[in-house]
Order: sequence, then C-alpha cells, then structure tokens
Amino acid sequence: MSTPLKVGAVIITMGNRPEELRALLDSVAKQDGDRIEVVVVGNGAPVPDVPAGVRTVELPENLGIPGGRNVGIEAFGPSGADVDVLLFLDDDGSLPNTDTAELCRQAFTADPKLGIISFRIADPETGITQRRHVPRLRASDPMRSSRVTTFLGGANAVRTQVVAEVGGLPDEFFYAHEETDLAWRALDAGWMIDYRADMVLHHPTTAPSRHAIYHRMVARNRVWLARRNLPALLVPVYLGIWMLLTLARRPSGPALKAWFGGFKEGWSTPCGPRRPMKWRTVWRLTRLGRPPVI
Repeated sequence: MSTPLKVGAVIITMGNRPEELRALLDSVAKQDGDRIEVVVVGNGAPVPDVPAGVRTVELPENLGIPGGRNVGIEAFGPSGADVDVLLFLDDDGSLPNTDTAELCRQAFTADPKLGIISFRIADPETGITQRRHVPRLRASDPMRSSRVTTFLGGANAVRTQVVAEVGGLPDEFFYAHEETDLAWRALDAGWMIDYRADMVLHHPTTAPSRHAIYHRMVARNRVWLARRNLPALLVPVYLGIWMLLTLARRPSGPALKAWFGGFKEGWSTPCGPRRPMKWRTVWRLTRLGRPPVI
C-alpha cells in the first residue's frame, strides 16, 4: 500500500479571535488519520495561546492574506515541500466533520492531476451556504460537487506540488482575488480544481464588504488579475463586463467612489509579472462553465 499523503495546515490570525482559533485548532486535531502539523501565522499581531505542538510565526507587520499564507507555506519548507497537501483555513471557522483531511488524501491520491480542492462553507447555526461561497456561476445548488475554475481562500486544500510549479499566492494583492490568480496559473499548468460539497468548513455568515478596504481592493485586484493572466484581447472585455456588473448592483456613492479609485489604481501601479494564459486554457475555462471574461 502507498504511504498516505502528509497533510499540514496554515492558519493566519490577527490575534483578535482567540476562542474561535482554539475551536478551529481543536477541530483540526480531531481529524482522522495521521496527525496534521499546524502553523499559525500572526499577521502583524501576537499569536494567542495555542495547544502544544502547534507551531507559530509572528510577523512584525500585516502582510495581507496572501502574504501571510505564503509565510505559512514556507514554514513547511520551500513551497511547502515537507508535506504533500496544505489546508488553508480561516481562523474563525471550524471543521465539523472528522473525515475532511482523510477525504482530501483520498481525492488527491485518486486523481494525480487534481491540484486544489475548495470546501463548502456553511453557517454553523443555519447550515446555509451563501451563494458567493460556491465557486461557479451555477451556484443555486451548493450540495453539488463539481470541477470549478477558482476556490475559496479560507477553506481549501492545495497540493504543494502546485505551489512548487506555479508559485504561491500573489503577495501584492493583500486582499481579494488572490485565489483566482493562483487558480488560473494552476489551470494553465494543467492542474484541476474541485469544489467538494462533502468537505465542510463551518463559518458564520458574513458580508465581504465588512472589510473597509473591500471595494478598492476588489477593483484594483480585478485589474491586476486581468493584466497578469489574460491574453491581451480579453483584458478590456473582462474588465468592461465587470464594470457593468458593478454598476448594475447599484453600490452606494462612497462604495462606487472607492471602486473607481481602485480601478484606476489597478492600471497605474505595478501588478507583478505578466504571464498570459494559453488560449487552450481559455477554452478549458469556458468548457468548465466560466470563460475568463466574467
């Protein structure tokens, strides 16, 4: 029999949810199979007390979500090489089932081209999965698993071989769309992404706009995402469609002002290296139900 895949977990925290963090760590410790080594990254804040055996890294400044998670990856060796799979979990979530890690091992073992798994996020009180937490256009049935073209940042598992091949999350994004940037690079390299309804993270229902930087970062990073990854012909199409969708949602005046400020910033500031995806990847995304223009 083959050796079971080694699984680690990366959790970033601002140190302001110690009870929720402890509950998450307890749920990771209860997972079936081999022990999961955990690294908690204090993103510009001290790490609260954690159980024995949990490693911690405290950063002197907040590097943002992708920057903090990248530090967590490297805590497992270059590109996370000390383990085969890394779980990325929000510090105010928890794993209600004890078989999630084992299901990940089975999925990655069964499909050598599976690179990323996106978990289902459900409210612990109501059991409801918000539509925005289903990473596909046809999101009405969150209980249906499928191939997808992106994944949820705080509830996923990534094969470390993907990180070694295409790189980690884009540090400069700080917050928003960093998952799609990694997903597109992984898909362009031939990896697949699955949404699994049976792998669940409990997380209280929230609105992304609770973050003060939400509207600016969403717009700026949308432009960066396109500039970095799309063939030149698709960049104006993608951004034009998203501008129309944003206007159709009728955001408040301050929100719209922040959005346009971020949109301008996305064009006027460096976005990192440009590596446009192959046209066959565009077709592949289209066949998966989400062409890279929306």
